[in-house]
Amino acid sequence: MLDQSLWLINGRDPSPLESQQGSLSKLDLKAPGKARNEYDKGYKLLQHKDLQGAVEHLSAATSIYSSFVAAHNALGSAYLGLGQNDQARAEFTQAVALDDHLPTSYLNLGCAELALSHFPAAEQAIQKASDIAPLDLQLLTALAYGQFMNHDYAGVLATARQVHERKHANAAMVHFFAAAALAAQDKLPQAQQELLTLLREDPKSPAAAQAVQLAEDLKKDTKTTLPPEAGLKVTITDVPAAAPTCPVELPERIRKLLQDAKENTQIAQAEAAAECPDCTAPDPPTPGEADVALAPTSHRHASNYAGFTLHASTDEVTLLFSATDHGRPVTNLTGRDVALRDKGDPPAAVTGFRSESELPLRLGLVIDTSASIAERFKFEQDAATNFMQKVVTGKDDLAFVIGFANSVLLVQDFTSDQKLISHAVGELVPAGGTALWDAVAFAADKLARRPEAQPVARILVVISDGADNSSSAALQQAISRAQHGEVAVYTVSTREALDGPDEGSVVGERALNTLSELSGGIAFSPGSVRNLNSSLVELQQVIRSRYLISYKPALFKRDGQYRPIDIKAQKDGHKLRVYARKGYYASVNTPTANKF
Repeated sequence: MLDQSLWLINGRDPSPLESQQGSLSKLDLKAPGKARNEYDKGYKLLQHKDLQGAVEHLSAATSIYSSFVAAHNALGSAYLGLGQNDQARAEFTQAVALDDHLPTSYLNLGCAELALSHFPAAEQAIQKASDIAPLDLQLLTALAYGQFMNHDYAGVLATARQVHERKHANAAMVHFFAAAALAAQDKLPQAQQELLTLLREDPKSPAAAQAVQLAEDLKKDTKTTLPPEAGLKVTITDVPAAAPTCPVELPERIRKLLQDAKENTQIAQAEAAAECPDCTAPDPPTPGEADVALAPTSHRHASNYAGFTLHASTDEVTLLFSATDHGRPVTNLTGRDVALRDKGDPPAAVTGFRSESELPLRLGLVIDTSASIAERFKFEQDAATNFMQKVVTGKDDLAFVIGFANSVLLVQDFTSDQKLISHAVGELVPAGGTALWDAVAFAADKLARRPEAQPVARILVVISDGADNSSSAALQQAISRAQHGEVAVYTVSTREALDGPDEGSVVGERALNTLSELSGGIAFSPGSVRNLNSSLVELQQVIRSRYLISYKPALFKRDGQYRPIDIKAQKDGHKLRVYARKGYYASVNTPTANKF
């Protein structure tokens, strides 16, 4: 029998969802003072394990204000601790019904379903939580547990692989569940290897003692089996936080200086990689090293990746670009207005040139929801909603919405439904830190992974001040993900010019400019929240005034070398500014179908 907690909501590597961003609903901001007072009293009692007293005050809070999502979650946690599992499930179900974008509520519901032995429902609820917060390792660990209890052994192994391919020193418990799943299928040698992996990665794991004993038993006798699932237990060790509980921080001035220095270094590294793409340097970290989602299958090069890999069936390059004249998009270019060089030489043949104003969009909207933008967030929400309603209009267009603070939340997956998009943007609440590069890397991967039966425009729109203080990924890694996926990133700065030339805001804008320039997008700097709408209108015009040129490179060889692209355009004697990717790698692999 297993007597340890098999997964912990508040373990040695806490989930970002324990911060306010992970559990705060916009409905909670409307709670009246009396309901808030009852909640605060009940939450304190819950923390001190006075569960009955907590139920009394939390019930009062939900009676006063029935839409109090945090109170429903806390009340459900108290009921769960008392063994009143049906009541717990009812409270968590209500929390989900009130606000469907909080992963914490779905995780809590999964806990209640586990306690009730409703294993299919438990797996479904925890899967939903993980879908919303896809980078959260604790949710993936919980998902593996739920999958095991539901006898979804293939799912356990797939989740374990997903965790293992990322940096997961304190999420090694997933290997225990993988071992149990393998043992349940009589794959005992593989189960032993998973146990040894757990011990190698996390020798201080709560399950370490059992893993040692079981591994030794398996070594001595291949007929030994792991304990049946009836002996597996789940322990709730904490509840959603009412507010972030943070360690003592450095003085604000020192903290900002260190943060700005770190971001300046990242900008310099990204710019250096772009200047010398073939310089010998370590390959960009894998998604595991960057602690972001799995990257799409793509060709890798031994240098810092500053371009794209040619994916063609006939050694043909397809290039999407846009052009502006003094900031205004140009919509009437012809092939005669464009001059292109591939590795310094004109193309052997231009095989196509056309406007792509009707090209189906695959658009990811990434919105900064950190506490620093709280005062102007409502205006930004309205502007973003209006933008999406105007740009996602084609019958084949699809978009998704991501909000990011300490954690990355996928509040709406790919859809063409404007109501769902608007609802998702409206549900976001500003709170917490800023995991900007994690959000960009994940969103770029998501765009790249989606299989397409036709050419599409992969666009990422980032609304942020450019500051990052919570990411595992670095700026260069985020740029690399966008480049690998052939994703053009358009950034819109939320910095207020009236705030003065603060070093941090200047660094943030430089970072956004670097991200856009190196991915073939454009950086917009409205200068004030009042000008945000006009910048988004201009961005809408740019997105819908793109061109596609196809050509066969001269003297082309599939040698894996980087081939820079230089494209210029002019109209009526005016030199235009062109936005396009900077180059690509000539793959040494077998040609595949065109990828746009």
